[in-house]
Amino acid sequence: MMNIVFVCTGNTCRSPLAEGLMKKLLADRGINSISVTSAGLAAYPGDEVSEKSVISARKYGVDISAHRSRRISEYLLKDSVFVCMTAAHAQALAPYLDENRLFAIDNGVADPYGGTQEIYDLCAEQINAALPALLRDIIRSNTVITAMAKEHISEIARIERECFSMPWSEKAFEDELEYANAYFLTSLLGDEVTGYIGVNEICGEADVTNIAVDLKYRRFGIGEKLLKSAENGATARECKSITLEVRVSNTAAISLYEKCGYKKVGKRKNFYEKPTEDAFLMTKFFDKG
Repeated sequence: MMNIVFVCTGNTCRSPLAEGLMKKLLADRGINSISVTSAGLAAYPGDEVSEKSVISARKYGVDISAHRSRRISEYLLKDSVFVCMTAAHAQALAPYLDENRLFAIDNGVADPYGGTQEIYDLCAEQINAALPALLRDIIRSNTVITAMAKEHISEIARIERECFSMPWSEKAFEDELEYANAYFLTSLLGDEVTGYIGVNEICGEADVTNIAVDLKYRRFGIGEKLLKSAENGATARECKSITLEVRVSNTAAISLYEKCGYKKVGKRKNFYEKPTEDAFLMTKFFDKG
């Protein structure tokens, strides 16, 4: 399980707010595989959270009144992703962390300590507005793309059933492991399967057979990362192009594919069932000659 730690100085004002608001965001998205906590670089362990932070959090339906301050420990440094309130906090932690485990909120969140309730409310508003993009960056940076293995297939089949009206079976995915021209990739966040892509390659042409991302992990850049990894594999194996089909009504997917350089090259009448719908045929050419 991934653990996100919000970092400030004393761990009684900003970071408890960020911790509580991020927990709410994750709960709203149905993501229960990421834990969240907070800590201070110079915290006095056991201090109560600021009452003004408690009031600000309640305006978002979040109760942080039970929070008690803690100091960053060697245990946290070993396993967690850190989000700092300021560049100075990030600079202090940089020697101990890889790039994909160290983040900051916006251009820094000013310490509201000693300020009015309005200042605390503005602090909470800034943090809350920044969290969706921050979560996207954290998930995308820590998503690993790897070859599909047998142990991934049950979760891949679950995602397939959630995303498609005529899903592949587990047996169909297992068969692809034995097919020499099939290249299936899985996206992992820790040990959790979050998406997959399948490509068949014949005579220098790659065709995407499946691509899907777990519904709760949509809009985090995972689909784009899967697609790019599949393209890199195809070009390494000297394919000249990669092609896929997409429902004509799937504007979100079409927008992603166009962003990644795919162009509409045709339409397949009644290609999809349940419901019946045409498909756009979209291709990206690698050979620029």
